[in-house]
Amino acid sequence: MHKALKIISLLLSYPTEDLIEGAPELKTALEGDDAIAREVKLLLGRLIDDLAGQDLYEAQERYVYLFDRSRSLSLHLFEHVHGESRDRGQAMVDLMTMYEDNGFVIDAKELPDYLPLFLEFLSILSKEEVDDLLAQTGHITAAIGERLKKRESIYSNAFAALGHVSKSKPDQKLLKELLDGAEDDPNDLSALDRIWEEETVTFGGNAGENSCGPDRLRTQMRAAQRKPNDTLNTIPV
Repeated sequence: MHKALKIISLLLSYPTEDLIEGAPELKTALEGDDAIAREVKLLLGRLIDDLAGQDLYEAQERYVYLFDRSRSLSLHLFEHVHGESRDRGQAMVDLMTMYEDNGFVIDAKELPDYLPLFLEFLSILSKEEVDDLLAQTGHITAAIGERLKKRESIYSNAFAALGHVSKSKPDQKLLKELLDGAEDDPNDLSALDRIWEEETVTFGGNAGENSCGPDRLRTQMRAAQRKPNDTLNTIPV
């Protein structure tokens, strides 16, 4: 397992009591893995310390304000490249198929392109497969990281760490196109209501059921063991 990706996946998930209380154990696991680069340890260690010092409800409110009330910071990958186009639905189906073909079982009411879920999936893949899929999504995660950095959010550390884990630089043209797009105002509640009213489609099983919007309930994810000798497809981003 790629432990750094697993830790980033957890840190980018909706804060729960277990995550806050388990922060010291998470940091111990981070520090104890010699395969994780020093820069990654420093970045993630600061984010873990920040979460450990947060009141649970304040941590949850901050998370919702950042990631659920702003499409430009959405943790759903396809939101940034497909929006509400028909291509998004097919991309969801293709990604779900990739999960299933590699024995990754989603036990959550969450869309397959939810970044923590995607990183959980990557954490069980080979190094070559991880490098390939991080490269394909690098412009999206880099854009989110830049926007978080501009807001001086500690969550930008997770995306900076992800940049260190990736072996390739994001496509600068695609990154610029994303960063040139308008950033929505998380305080505009009317616009927020219109956005989430559009998010009604589900993509296979329970994925996506009640999964969008500020008050959504996030549940735990689990991954089955990968089938041997399975190969990956190209993620449609």
